[in-house]
Amino acid sequence: MTSWRENSFLKILKESRRECHKTKRFAGTKSSSSHRDFLSFARGRGLTAKKTARLFEKMQSARELETIVSGSCRERFCMPNATSSSSTQNPPHEDQENSNDQKNQKPEAGRNPGEQKPKGKPWYKKPLVAGFVFLVLVVVVVAGTLLWLNSKKYESTEDAEIDVDSQQVSPRVAGRISKIFVNDNEEVAAGQTLAELDPADYQSQLLQAQASSAQGQAQVAQAEAQKVVFEAQVDQARANFGVAQASAENAQSQLTRYQALRADNVGAVSQEQLDNAIAAQKTSTAQAEAARKAVAAAEAQLKYADSMIEAGQAGVKAAEAKVEQAKLNLGYTKIVAGISGRISRKQVALGNNMAPGTPIMAVVPREVYITANFKETQLARMRRGQPVKVHVDAYPDMDLAGHVDSFQAGTGQAFSGLPAENATGNWVKVVQRVPVKIVLDQLPSDPERRLGPGMSVEVKVSIEP
Repeated sequence: MTSWRENSFLKILKESRRECHKTKRFAGTKSSSSHRDFLSFARGRGLTAKKTARLFEKMQSARELETIVSGSCRERFCMPNATSSSSTQNPPHEDQENSNDQKNQKPEAGRNPGEQKPKGKPWYKKPLVAGFVFLVLVVVVVAGTLLWLNSKKYESTEDAEIDVDSQQVSPRVAGRISKIFVNDNEEVAAGQTLAELDPADYQSQLLQAQASSAQGQAQVAQAEAQKVVFEAQVDQARANFGVAQASAENAQSQLTRYQALRADNVGAVSQEQLDNAIAAQKTSTAQAEAARKAVAAAEAQLKYADSMIEAGQAGVKAAEAKVEQAKLNLGYTKIVAGISGRISRKQVALGNNMAPGTPIMAVVPREVYITANFKETQLARMRRGQPVKVHVDAYPDMDLAGHVDSFQAGTGQAFSGLPAENATGNWVKVVQRVPVKIVLDQLPSDPERRLGPGMSVEVKVSIEP
């Protein structure tokens, strides 16, 4: 009856054949060589001659033994060269080393010394392990397919950031900073005073403009008074002209009558009377002409008075404009916020002399939008109004909703400071990016989690029809 140790040995031998089948080290060997190799193998495994002979007798034939042994790894169990007669047996020092290894091995519980622990089945022959691996593969394939199908419904990019239409605060007039009312990152409202310039110079300019306006108004009043006098003179001249014209007509009629009487009867009118009538007629005619010219002169003076009034009124308007400008300049000494937001990049101190247009701080509003730079190949099915999901890198748990607002009329490179010149030299086609403006439907309600310009976001646009 074969012991369990011999059965273990047969099991190990068959497994060695399967493990070293690829090497074919013993293919074509003769039965005698296989017999010697078997004996060498059994001796290396610590089997006695009696047990080895009994085990060998259990083999049906030398061919069956060759079939089993030919698959074993010669390098692992047997001598390197089986064809040489001098190598049919292990050298004494190798046998001694194998014997020492067997002695040094500590037998496990329930096993005899020198016996090797049998190997288990491969993982693919274990139903539970193989089933688990198959299930994992199915889950991976299904998940990959669903992910691929889902990706066709969206266009996403990480090349996106938050933008904002911030206001650069700067003085509109030159002056020295006398007061500062805000600090960095402080909330301000529209119309709130942020800083103030020294107003002394502009107050003086306002007083000068007001004095010039008063002087112009006085000149207008004087011209209007002169106009009244000139109007009276015109009326008087016209009255004198009327009297002179009547006298001239009377003298002319008297002369005509004398001339008619003298023509009928020479003695009826003396020559002296006739000469007096002629002189009176000429005198009255001259007086009428003088009165007419006096009327013209008075009317000219009246027109001059009107022009003086108009000039005075224009001067008054110019003076009033200077007064308004002086008031504006005086008001510009107070620098106010044009929009509501938070102070940023404050770069001003007390006593600084500021020129008009010099930025001193910025006001960043709460209303922000997203600028996403999509590849030009991603815009085929993207349209205005499509919903967008926005993920803010600064707040991992924050996802915002928005929609596509507009597309820039050109790529980002076309509006850069140094646009590409593809008409010269070698050219390599590069996929360009087009900025897309995305407006948020609702801003975060938490005041401590504000969105600022330049913050990185990830956007995903739903392009389903």
